[in-house]
Amino acid sequence: MTSLRTATLFASLLLLLPGYCRADDPPNLLVITVDDMSCDSVGAFGCQLADTTPNIDALAASGMRYQYAHVQVGNCYPSRNVMFSGRYPHNTGVEGFYQVKNPDYPHLVDLMKQRGYFVGIRGKVSHSTPYQPYAWDADLTILNGKQQDMKNADSYYASTRRGIELAQQANKPFCLNINISDPHKPFYAMGKSGKVIDDPNRPSRVFTPAEVPIPGFLFDDPDVRVELAHYYSSVRRADDCVAAVMRALGESDQDDDTVVVFLSDHGMPLPFAKTALWHHSTHTPWIVRWPGVTEPSSIDTEHMISAVDLLPTLVEIAGIKAPGGFDGRSFLPTLQGQDQSGRDFVFKVYNENSGGNRSPMRSVQSKRFGYLFNPWSDGKRVFRTATTGTMTYRAMQRLAANDESIAARLEFFQHGVPEEFYDYENDPDALHNLIDDPHYAQELAEHRAAMLTMMQQSGDPLLDAFEHRNDKQRVSDYVDKVQAESDARRQNKRKQPSASRRSQPAQNAKLFRMSVPDKIESANELVAKLTYELPSELGTQKFHVTLKDGAGKRIERIVKSAAGNGTLEFRFKLPATSDRFNVAAFVGEDFATNRLHRTAGPIITNSASPAETR
Repeated sequence: MTSLRTATLFASLLLLLPGYCRADDPPNLLVITVDDMSCDSVGAFGCQLADTTPNIDALAASGMRYQYAHVQVGNCYPSRNVMFSGRYPHNTGVEGFYQVKNPDYPHLVDLMKQRGYFVGIRGKVSHSTPYQPYAWDADLTILNGKQQDMKNADSYYASTRRGIELAQQANKPFCLNINISDPHKPFYAMGKSGKVIDDPNRPSRVFTPAEVPIPGFLFDDPDVRVELAHYYSSVRRADDCVAAVMRALGESDQDDDTVVVFLSDHGMPLPFAKTALWHHSTHTPWIVRWPGVTEPSSIDTEHMISAVDLLPTLVEIAGIKAPGGFDGRSFLPTLQGQDQSGRDFVFKVYNENSGGNRSPMRSVQSKRFGYLFNPWSDGKRVFRTATTGTMTYRAMQRLAANDESIAARLEFFQHGVPEEFYDYENDPDALHNLIDDPHYAQELAEHRAAMLTMMQQSGDPLLDAFEHRNDKQRVSDYVDKVQAESDARRQNKRKQPSASRRSQPAQNAKLFRMSVPDKIESANELVAKLTYELPSELGTQKFHVTLKDGAGKRIERIVKSAAGNGTLEFRFKLPATSDRFNVAAFVGEDFATNRLHRTAGPIITNSASPAETR
């Protein structure tokens, strides 16, 4: 009896501990991202311009920020897919701006829904999953049938509040991904000519060209100052949106039960930042606020984390058994103030821009140094990037005719060099390439070795080109090969229009219901039942039901056709290699034009242990 009372008392004390969460009561998760914001544009991360981000700074003061945090990719679509898959682009299949229809790995949405979360998203919907439409519980970009203004702070308040309300109505914890559009172009008050135009979404502070700092990787020019003034004003507008999101969270009384994660998807949309892998391309302002766990105003200056670690960390916070196949790993111990070994490097990856132009690059970065391998650079190919349409790039072209230093920068930007090595601690702007400096031979060798290891461990298809980097023809052949694959993919897309260019029926929740068992007593068979009610005007429709294992990998798909009302049974033989399963179903000719899709799971067999069913 005494031991029972002691155990009961211990359990009660655990519940009183700050940040303690029972296995059946995971915390809410709120992931806030901003678009195209450099780390050093944030006050808490050392911005040279005062008052750019008072609300993000307040968030940092209430949680932990990471001094050495990076994303993997310098452009949006592949970067966000790394965040929510825990895998490098060559393992997600999302190396550029295109959809991957049959991924064999689970996404944030799949894992959190299996855990019982309500999962919603606002903004960047098409960029955040391998294909679309994906099985989010709610697209909070659309409220009451109306597309929200992506630059309006009040709309972010409304979307966040609605997501929390929907989760409460479903009696579930929420996992919300709120993606703030700023400071992605169009910047505040910038027209195509670069002149100020009317903009109803005025930031709470507007910066002038005279007061903005010039990044060390750029140059001082009136056009550059105008563009930077618009950029920093857009940074402030993004900060206004963060304030709106946090206000909605505070008003919900869910503050103490919510883990807030904040970061940017990559650096500012100007030359030598976005669409590349230099320090300012990937350095991200990463903040985690977990009441009772993270120490307010704390700074982690010891560990390197990166976007590939985000999903593994969220999975562990939520109490989910991690699926196999992650390239990243959870940094939860660092949130709890503990040391974690093996966090001395991050591996960074770039493949192609939104136009399908391949400029493959790899980088490995430590806290002080960064090594880059650029197989695209052969002295002839021209680097094609999203930043060549900027006022700053045009100014660089204009000034290069009479300024040798700017002409050299333009040449370097356009044609690059095969290898680069920088002392980022003393040269964060990557102005002095140390690749041939004998004083850094040992450090260079260490970083090359680290890259080789990471490429081998992740199955990087660029490995052969890196190992034979002195064979110019072999390296060039690789670049030609991947460019031809990109060209063929885009040509095929033009021949077979994507879902965005085809008629996409609205989702109709009345078309069918799906029922599956919570647990399978017989480990041999799973039966999924679809009860359907098809209006006569739809005629005969196809029902596609897919069985997946616990990691989200497809096992079998069965397709049946039906019309009118009735029930269909789908029987799957279960492999002995898994004891956790999920079922996905949709009605329509194909997934891209489906009329309704549903998911169910996890479904466990009687052989699964209690720990595995969490």
